[in-house]
Amino acid sequence: MAAKENEITHEFRFFRVYKDSTVELFRPTANTEKIPPSDDPTTDVRSKDATISTNPPVSVRIFLPRITDMTRKLPLLLYVHGGGFCMESAFTSRYHNHVAAIAAEANVIAVSVEYGLFPTRPIPACYEDSWAALQWIASHADGSGPEAWLNNHADLKRVFVAGDSSGGNITHTLVSRVGKSGLPGVKVVGAILVHPYFSGVREDDEMWMYMCPGNEGLQDPRMKPSAEDLARLGCERVLVFAAEKDHLFDSGKKYADELKKSGWGGNIELVVNWGLEHCFHIWRPEQDSARELLQNIASFIQRA
Repeated sequence: MAAKENEITHEFRFFRVYKDSTVELFRPTANTEKIPPSDDPTTDVRSKDATISTNPPVSVRIFLPRITDMTRKLPLLLYVHGGGFCMESAFTSRYHNHVAAIAAEANVIAVSVEYGLFPTRPIPACYEDSWAALQWIASHADGSGPEAWLNNHADLKRVFVAGDSSGGNITHTLVSRVGKSGLPGVKVVGAILVHPYFSGVREDDEMWMYMCPGNEGLQDPRMKPSAEDLARLGCERVLVFAAEKDHLFDSGKKYADELKKSGWGGNIELVVNWGLEHCFHIWRPEQDSARELLQNIASFIQRA
């Protein structure tokens, strides 16, 4: 780059932007190792990938736990990975292993969505791709969808949506959209938001708005859910995790508080991870605290 072109015009938590509009990600997903689907001989969780759309490119990784009763259908979980809307993948070992662990612990079929990331596909691609994944799941409601595992084993009257960090934010938008427009053939029972991002941290808010050229400013409902959207959330139960040492600690707590005050008729649970940092369970899944978080998620799902 020439000297002027090399001038930095914006610098955010996860990337910087140069004068010629080049974006440099600090942890580019392209450099992150992705792993193929596999069968785990220890847990008997099987996984495989499916393509939802080629234009835009949207795919999912499906996890099927051990089936012991062919006559009994299982709840289904749509999982939305984190990564600041610009990093990570459903196919990294971190997220593959995390979602597989949920499938085994909760005895749930899990569908982990690979959505479009900034800068290749700016926001709102992440929201639209995740909604496409939920609609794809709904296409199996009558047992004649494109994926046999869902046709044969999924109970679409017991659907959950979950995500961490940016994925928690996307999770909210999905269940909000269900509340607004419905999802024929599907009942979304619960939503799980782990250390979610919502507005309140200036640096992150400015970064989100840069990634979303068509934003509505600091009042954008995807950043700051309105009371009306919260009141008609399209599920019965919500589980929110907030980590004490997370810079988004207040984000999760405030979301739970605002949901309670909105008049929404469902049940809200807030779990505080005292002494812990943002998404500790993804980075250190072997720790007791991560195991406890996993068990909380499984318990929440199993009550359906």
